[in-house]
Amino acid sequence: MSHAPSHAPAPAPALVPTHCPYCALQCGMNLRGSGTGTGTGSGDAVEVEVVERSDFPVNRGALCGKGRTAPAVLSSRVRLTGPLVRHPATGRLEPATWEEALRATAEGLRRTRERYGADAVGVFGGGGLTNEKAYALGKFARVVLGTSQIDYNGRFCMSSAAAAHQRAFGLDRGLPFPLEDIPRTGCVILVGSNLAETMPPALRYLTELKANGGTLIVVDPRRTKTAEQADLHLAPRPGTDLALALGLLHLVVAQGRTDEEFIRERTTGWEEARAAAMAHWPELVERITGVGVPQLRAAVEMFCDATAAMVLTARGPEQQSKGTDTVGAWINLALATGNAGRPLSGYGCLTGQGNGQGGREHGQKADQLPGYRKLDDPAARAHVAGVWGVDPDSLPGPGRSAYELLDALGGDVRALLLMGSNPVVSAPRAAHVEERLRALDFLAVADVVLSETAELADVVFPVTQWAEETGTMTNLEGRVLLRRRAVTPPTGVRSDLEVLEALAALLGCEKGFPADPEEVFEELRRASAGGLADYAGISYRRLEEEQGVFWPCPEEDRPGTPRLFLDRFATPDGRARFVPVVHREAGESTDAEYPVLLTTGRVVAQYQSGAQTRRVPELNAAAPGPFVELHPRLAARVGVADGDPVAVVSRRGRAVAPARVTDAIRPDTVFMPFHWPGAGRANTLTNPALDPTSRMPEFKVCAVRLEPGAGAGG
Repeated sequence: MSHAPSHAPAPAPALVPTHCPYCALQCGMNLRGSGTGTGTGSGDAVEVEVVERSDFPVNRGALCGKGRTAPAVLSSRVRLTGPLVRHPATGRLEPATWEEALRATAEGLRRTRERYGADAVGVFGGGGLTNEKAYALGKFARVVLGTSQIDYNGRFCMSSAAAAHQRAFGLDRGLPFPLEDIPRTGCVILVGSNLAETMPPALRYLTELKANGGTLIVVDPRRTKTAEQADLHLAPRPGTDLALALGLLHLVVAQGRTDEEFIRERTTGWEEARAAAMAHWPELVERITGVGVPQLRAAVEMFCDATAAMVLTARGPEQQSKGTDTVGAWINLALATGNAGRPLSGYGCLTGQGNGQGGREHGQKADQLPGYRKLDDPAARAHVAGVWGVDPDSLPGPGRSAYELLDALGGDVRALLLMGSNPVVSAPRAAHVEERLRALDFLAVADVVLSETAELADVVFPVTQWAEETGTMTNLEGRVLLRRRAVTPPTGVRSDLEVLEALAALLGCEKGFPADPEEVFEELRRASAGGLADYAGISYRRLEEEQGVFWPCPEEDRPGTPRLFLDRFATPDGRARFVPVVHREAGESTDAEYPVLLTTGRVVAQYQSGAQTRRVPELNAAAPGPFVELHPRLAARVGVADGDPVAVVSRRGRAVAPARVTDAIRPDTVFMPFHWPGAGRANTLTNPALDPTSRMPEFKVCAVRLEPGAGAGG
């Protein structure tokens, strides 16, 4: 008996749970594709579909456009699929074998070290690298190269908040509570964050806060989509957030709304901080910030009337040459009102980059060893050296911070290995940084695409992306997550860990740099054990079974720590520390030649330097290029209309982009997004003035003038 052929559909490929490659929310998603779990080796043949993952608590299935379209960058049409080496005769990057690229890099690093010394070789990492990669990169710099010259682009992101966190609480974890606590508090002051565009799935926490009867205060010089959700919007002059926080604390004291019992029992340093705040009376603060006294009083009333409250900061107050003190002032406000170390209250930093939290914990910072240990602490050096099997005295000391390292290129630092960063677009005073990169004797870059920085390299390594590799990330809550490999990369692509393993072997270290991420993580657990950021109790098995584990987690049979400081702060005496701070001006002031303030930021359809998102057609259509946002009164004074080209000129350079005229910005301020290279490169203009503590450059405020008409950017 014959049978008709079966036309039953093939079973759908299994779903692979993983996480978005972009911001620090690390939204959960499932991936399904024809190459899921097996891969094709070509990239283009893998049709990857993003499927809702509603069980992950951070985003509960919601994704922004960047997350939905993330698989587009997996295509070999837009990404690197083989190594490139600059040909000495033509000066052009040309395809090469992996052996040629690795040997050229090893020789470039070795030659520089032998000729100029170990510190003539630099290493620059990124806040998007997995914990395993960040850990291995720091170890590679200090053990294989013996250099102190390592830092990463996360210095440009959360370093001021991290420094203030350490100073006040003894420990830095972006949020000391899970996001789920935000809707349950009574009031949130959100300072310098446009969540609606930078991490859209997080906006629901603020809308739920309001639905529950809570109040939202947004501090931003622009009336952003986030500010439109606020019960009260304070629009200070850029660079005056410090004065604003001090003015609010002055009013809290003057109105008798401090929590004296909390101050007495759980803090130190109040009298000095109180005296500093009392020098910032409301009328003075109004003159400095442009925020009226009635608004200041309304903000204090909302904040203090709540039974519990939170202060959340982002890049607005942090990316300033006084960012650490500015965040410290907001922390003082939380401490003075008893809104720290208690349920549903506290200060938190909204970490930006995908692994901005984990990336600053495990050794790719200039002054740091794994576990958030200090590089100049003898006990820390001894512990980590023991894990690495080296003499503690062989470890170099602290090196230059990110901008200082970039500024030294071509001078003291002659060769650079760069992974996961695009400083040609993202660094302050970007044209100068590009000049320094061009002045290097040797530059090797590992990236997934041919970024503007990779275009300058002598060697370019094509490396795996989020969906093609397994590894851990730590989101803005301090929740350690497992990113799972779902597809196989093209045959010409290797992981960053494989690159480091091969380079280490060529440079004489044949052991100690495994390419297997779980093996690296197991070593990271041992290295972090006993440190502030203790991952010793976290394993891949736990991460597979749980929805992430909050650090610190010192033992496998203990749960993580979603809420910090409820019993004591992480200082030696268990008390939070008030730090007295006073307002000071930005790194540069306006004058007759440069009468306007520039602030920079992001838009919803692009991410960071745009190296990946600018290659996604849907995102590029939504945000095709830079613009200059300015108030109608300022536009009339300059003589430009909406859509006209307008030149923005600072003491460092010139950028040109179309005008976007709106009354949603202060008349004395212009805004530019920083995602694009070329004539509209916003970071050509920004000021590299550094915070004395965090070494954060002043991205968020500089003096400029506007001119009508087109012209080449700087």
